[in-house]
Amino acid sequence: MTTVTTAPAGCLARDEPRARFTDLLAAEWLKMWSLRSTPWLYVVTALAVIAFNAGTAYDHYKYWYQYDGQSRTSFVANGIPLVDAFTANSAMVLVLALTAIGAVSVTGEYGTGLIRTTFTAVPARRSVMAAKVLVLAAVTTVFGALVAAASFASTQAILSGRDASVSLGHPDALRVIVASALLAPVAALTGLAIGSLIRHTGGAVVGGVVVLLLLPMVLSSRRHLTAVLQHTLPFSAWERLTSTRMQRSNELFPWGTGGAWTVYALWALEAGVLTVVAVNRRDQ
Repeated sequence: MTTVTTAPAGCLARDEPRARFTDLLAAEWLKMWSLRSTPWLYVVTALAVIAFNAGTAYDHYKYWYQYDGQSRTSFVANGIPLVDAFTANSAMVLVLALTAIGAVSVTGEYGTGLIRTTFTAVPARRSVMAAKVLVLAAVTTVFGALVAAASFASTQAILSGRDASVSLGHPDALRVIVASALLAPVAALTGLAIGSLIRHTGGAVVGGVVVLLLLPMVLSSRRHLTAVLQHTLPFSAWERLTSTRMQRSNELFPWGTGGAWTVYALWALEAGVLTVVAVNRRDQ
């Protein structure tokens, strides 16, 4: 006589091993690169940023002898080579593109319904989103570092033809490179957080542009209250970290580099926390 035992309903599901956090990181890595547009967006962004900076440096190279002697002499002393290394226009392009990348990394899943499959397979929603935050932060940090380093190298190579370049050993060079590199993950994580709340790609990108680019322009630096508010924004922090001594001497309400680095850190941390917390606040 054969005895057949039937496992209780749900037993198999309970017996399956729970996903390790390293598995979630690997899954998020694969999902990030599964979108064909993602690698191309990184490539186009990198080329655009480097081209903006190299173009500015080439303008100074091309019209060098049209400047008067005093301007040529003070070019390096005033920190202009470092301004060319990462211009404000290129920083805006970087912020816009990385905000979109961060937003799409979550809104794309909501749009296709893949997020429901993910949460069915891994009910620990916060762990899934934490993995997404870490993968996005790591990839965009490396991306930002490569772009900032390439921009510095290319612009200084162009300016060296006029003996107007600076080396990596310049007192402010490393700060400019690091600040420009870290602007990428801050923008991407902000886009991710807004996307987690809005869950619509267009709305998230617009929201990111308003917060990261428009607000610093609207807030005046000539009044104390609006200047303080402006100083709490990432793009203003980047401007402070990459500013020249001459630019800092003209500030009505100066602030230190320590405060600017703190703004970077707080925005990245708060964006990551908001992304993780928001997933449990609404139904999928």
